[in-house]
Amino acid sequence: MIKLKHKDLAAGRWQTLGLIDQLAHIGSEVGRTAKWQNVDQERADQAFERALELFYLIIADPRWKKRLKEIVRAKELFCGAYLNHPQFNTTLQDLDRYFMQFALMRNSRR
Repeated sequence: MIKLKHKDLAAGRWQTLGLIDQLAHIGSEVGRTAKWQNVDQERADQAFERALELFYLIIADPRWKKRLKEIVRAKELFCGAYLNHPQFNTTLQDLDRYFMQFALMRNSRR
């Protein structure tokens, strides 16, 4: 059995969030992964697992069916960057900048 990191989100709260909020949440974990990658591998691994959990939640959200290709591609790039896969030519810092835009959009609405 998989131990969930975001229990409240997985229990239904995730579906109450809009796309920008969901992507901002993912971006927070991507940023943490980037921050810890070459500093503390255990923390980086934990942030990576939390980000993957959120990616799986957003992929399962039927509201974003039309955006699924982009979301799955972002997950693929994230995994490739974390594993230093040269095929994608993308770093965690690149993805952190991408996802930061969603956090900025979310914060500008408040």
